[in-house]
Amino acid sequence: MYKMSIIDQAKTVLNIEAEAINNLKNAIDHNFELVVELLAKVKGRVFFSGIGKSGLVARKIASTLSSTGTPALFVHSTDLLHGDAGIISKEDVGILLSNSGETDELLQIIPLLKRIGVPLIAMTGKKNSTLAKQSDHLLFVPVEREACPMDIVPTASTTAMMAMGDALAVSLIIKKGFTADDFAMLHPGGTLGRRLLIRVRDIMHVTPRIPLVKDSADMRETLLEMTSKSLGITGVVDKNGYLVGCVTDGDLRRHMEKTKTFLEDNVTVVMNRIPKIIDSEELAVNGLNMMDKNKITHLFVTDMEEYKKTGRIKILGLLHIHNILGEKIL
Repeated sequence: MYKMSIIDQAKTVLNIEAEAINNLKNAIDHNFELVVELLAKVKGRVFFSGIGKSGLVARKIASTLSSTGTPALFVHSTDLLHGDAGIISKEDVGILLSNSGETDELLQIIPLLKRIGVPLIAMTGKKNSTLAKQSDHLLFVPVEREACPMDIVPTASTTAMMAMGDALAVSLIIKKGFTADDFAMLHPGGTLGRRLLIRVRDIMHVTPRIPLVKDSADMRETLLEMTSKSLGITGVVDKNGYLVGCVTDGDLRRHMEKTKTFLEDNVTVVMNRIPKIIDSEELAVNGLNMMDKNKITHLFVTDMEEYKKTGRIKILGLLHIHNILGEKIL
């Protein structure tokens, strides 16, 4: 029956589905704009309904909208007819998905939704279908053929519906001014959410965990402080407690190679006088980028506004690369 090779058949499927998505561009018209305006202003929620494969697509689009700032949910058409209509209010907007526009279970809920007073949007591939005619707005999803060789199994049609849903979601992101910070608030458990939410102050080491020595200390004291805190670094502070330098494990090794009496040397002989610093309110991921750029594993934390005004570094904390790795924000 099928004379194509498996590889050729797979490429044919992708070509048909790509064609279906490409054809959507001609279907994006003033109706699409009206739908976006309606969804952007909805006071309640956007609920989706569909049967079979269209229902699965509806679930996905609802999830995408919810995660990008437009409260949405999926409600099974049959459940709406058996009590679940109680979760729908006239403040909501309904989007009903059916490629044919003649799905019985979907058409049965339209009178119920109209009695509630819900604006209805049809997402269908048939402009003259019952669903399209009985809805307030139409999102036309034209598909010339399915990707299956029998032109039966929903393939290109569901792909096109999914793409139309993504077009809606992205348009709403822009329309509503949804930002990366907003996204992070809705995704606190994910890697991206942590990257956008966790700030330096949330994970930095604070006193007494911060290794510090006075600028009058010798290297013996410095080595003891670094060993006791086990962070591979110590800050050097002046008599007023402001940071004037730092000493790392690398600085120790390099100085040991130069002199046999390094333990008696003053810490200022060894220290780096330009320690790397970061503001406590910076995103932790920006701290990681600074470390990577400078090939270091530590940053002293301060109030950058105060530093700019006074030129003095007040130590608020110490950010170690392990703090960042422990939060899994890579």
